[in-house]
Amino acid sequence: MADTTEFERPRIVILLGPTGVGKSGLAIELAEELGGEIVSADSMQVYRYMDIGTAKPTPEERKRVRHHLIDLVTPDQPFHAGLYRTLARKEVDQLHRSKKPIWVVGGTGLYIKVLTQGLFSHPKVDPMVRKRLKEEAEKKGTDFLYQRLKRVDPKTASIVHPGDLFRTLRALEIFDSTGIPISFFREQHRFGERPYLTLKIGLERDRQVLYRRIEERVDQMIDRGLLEEVKGLMEMGYGADLKPMQGLGYRQMVQFLSKEIGWAEAIRQIKRDTRHYAKRQWTWFKADPEIRWRDVSADRQRIFLEVKSFLRGGG
Repeated sequence: MADTTEFERPRIVILLGPTGVGKSGLAIELAEELGGEIVSADSMQVYRYMDIGTAKPTPEERKRVRHHLIDLVTPDQPFHAGLYRTLARKEVDQLHRSKKPIWVVGGTGLYIKVLTQGLFSHPKVDPMVRKRLKEEAEKKGTDFLYQRLKRVDPKTASIVHPGDLFRTLRALEIFDSTGIPISFFREQHRFGERPYLTLKIGLERDRQVLYRRIEERVDQMIDRGLLEEVKGLMEMGYGADLKPMQGLGYRQMVQFLSKEIGWAEAIRQIKRDTRHYAKRQWTWFKADPEIRWRDVSADRQRIFLEVKSFLRGGG
């Protein structure tokens, strides 16, 4: 990036918050009124063929406002925060050069953090440690390793889903190779880069209202064909062991198709795990003092005024 002085740094509006709160809808309204394009900050929407379970914007919504960083890779291709940072910064720079308002929208806290503050560094992992942990996962399962992560690095465990083997292994690799939790390296680095001027608006709702919306959205995903989407993915050769296939909704549908759980139990678990995921998102975002928390319904007019002021050069 070129000059990053106070007056030339790109201004970006970030709409964040827990799943189901209404980020995408509000972002589209803002972009339609004020112009600009949306840069997604969602770690699941980067995968092709995974539309219903990731709650991607519909084709109609994408016609209303252009979206970036959706449908980037197939489910068997690797994708990580570092790659997201590279691609997202390229999109932000291009939008800035075209003088369009930039809306970053999503619930993946790490993606937002690496975009706005950079990547943290940590020591290299001992290959033998990685091999041992993978073997342990195969023999004892994801939950066994996750419970260990809770003991050695509770801060990281609080923002990692119990079924997320990839991130659990990554955190344990760091700990077993260095004796130091990955959370310590994150805190020490403190993500010192500041390439953008940002307005971070955290969207919230009454907790019970949010949970009801989550349950309704799961029902809508089922009605729209989540099971058929998962069947199609498996028929294309994307197995249950792939990281995105362990995502919310996908994991439970795979378990239903393999007769590990019944239909009612699959839906119950999706709703339960999505509520738990929303809680972990709260935990991550509430630690950021830069976020201005606004009720997505009651504070709508206030949000529009704050955004307009920011885009005009205000704080």
